[in-house]
Amino acid sequence: MDNNSLASLSSAPPLYDLVVVGGGINGVGIAADAAGRDLRVLLCEQHDLAAHTSSTSSKLIHGGLRYLEQGEFRLVREALAEREILLAKAPHIVRPLRFLLPLRPQLRPAWMIRLGLFLYDHLSGHGQLPASQAVRFAADSPLKPEIRRGFEFADCQVDDARLVVLNAMAARERGAIVCPRTRCLSAQRQQSIWRIELQRADGHRSTVQTRALVNATGPWVTRFIEDVLHQSPPRRIRLVQGSHLIAPRLYEGNEAYILQNEDRRLVFVIPYLQRYSLIGTTDREFAGDPAEVNISETEIDYLLRVVNAHFKRPLQRSDIRHSFSGVRPLLDDESHDPAAIARDYSLNLSAGPGQAPLLSVFGGKLTTYRRLAETALEQLAPFLPPMKPSWTAGTALPGGEELEDPDVLAGTLLQEFTWLPDGLAQRWAQTYGSRAYRLFEGATQATDLGEHLGGGLYGREVDYLCREEWAEQADDILWRRTKLGLLLPPAAQRRLAEYLSERPAVRPCVPTTEPGLPDADCADTAAPPPATAL
Repeated sequence: MDNNSLASLSSAPPLYDLVVVGGGINGVGIAADAAGRDLRVLLCEQHDLAAHTSSTSSKLIHGGLRYLEQGEFRLVREALAEREILLAKAPHIVRPLRFLLPLRPQLRPAWMIRLGLFLYDHLSGHGQLPASQAVRFAADSPLKPEIRRGFEFADCQVDDARLVVLNAMAARERGAIVCPRTRCLSAQRQQSIWRIELQRADGHRSTVQTRALVNATGPWVTRFIEDVLHQSPPRRIRLVQGSHLIAPRLYEGNEAYILQNEDRRLVFVIPYLQRYSLIGTTDREFAGDPAEVNISETEIDYLLRVVNAHFKRPLQRSDIRHSFSGVRPLLDDESHDPAAIARDYSLNLSAGPGQAPLLSVFGGKLTTYRRLAETALEQLAPFLPPMKPSWTAGTALPGGEELEDPDVLAGTLLQEFTWLPDGLAQRWAQTYGSRAYRLFEGATQATDLGEHLGGGLYGREVDYLCREEWAEQADDILWRRTKLGLLLPPAAQRRLAEYLSERPAVRPCVPTTEPGLPDADCADTAAPPPATAL
């Protein structure tokens, strides 16, 4: 099929059961769930998968201890239940993490924290993680000497961007068409069908039709309704900027700290990539383009001040190795304090008699994406063909199949591939899980890994990420598929960009006008269930 036929509107466009706009965690979660129920699904994302909010979180799977102060018991209970499910679904990227909460009685008395942790333990249903307890800090603690008491509890750490990519892979492997760098230009309701025009980054356009449309565009959710659908949004959101710092490790040990501040916010200090500490987050109102957000001087000062109020070793601006910021789309509950805005989600279903439905996702958090997806499919069910039952709770994400401990897998890889460079087995096990074996196919010696691009990144891994995980640009690999951007010097990053430009071009996925067939050069390799033409 030539390029002109992609833009042709003369042929009947393919008909899908569900088109999802937005490649963040909620969009890919809904697409994966729907595809696994034998629905015909297409997902489009205007940029890379997880390019914005879903890759700029605190990288935690947690119930949200501070949400108890706001009375959000349902959200905390749901998040804690999802924490247990995700631990089992993706043990390579979701790992238990011990948190230490120093007591500062002038901010919150001990009885209040004890009560909160008691509720936290009770709402968790006593799953895989240990219960909370009081602790005393010894003289060798990294905390200041006057901080002697505190509390300990458990939550989980996650590679947030990989969680998105793995859900997109799960969707594709169950037949969905996944199209990063593909913008939804317009969506017109024609009674029981939506007619949608898509445009990929190289300018080529195509048209598809769908029985149902999901707006999972995150910070763009109201803008999509106004600018693409030309409707009035049923809900309003507030954009809240959260920023993080990355610095050399502030202390030895694998535990995280959760620090109280005079404004009653909590700041995390989390072990990150073995040699760093991840510090955040902030809460400030944001106005502007969500694709262009950067940490402010005020936020840097705020995070440094909170850390230095707790730790013996002072943290200076010169210690900062990297920072990142994201915009959280939170439901506008008219709260005066951005930190107090509810983190819960709301799904708005719009459909008149005989009309194709529009489901818009407002708010939400990383931890509860899977349950949000189930709820979305429950609401859309009356408008769609008969579906299989919910399935995601008991099914591993790609790489989590038959995997209990990535550290054990790393040891096994070292035994099977004794020529592996130092550290590579551990990183691949924690990044790809059981799918790491796909990177070894046909490899019998170190030279089979291809060019060493720096920081333990080899050509074979880059090729895999381009072929299997939609990576196209250096940033896709350095900051989302891996976190090697912190380790590769500028010269190595430039070489990676050159390497990518030298690879044979893989045309991004855009559906053709032939029913149910992805574009001939699409990176997606799994054919979807047949999409019927009207």
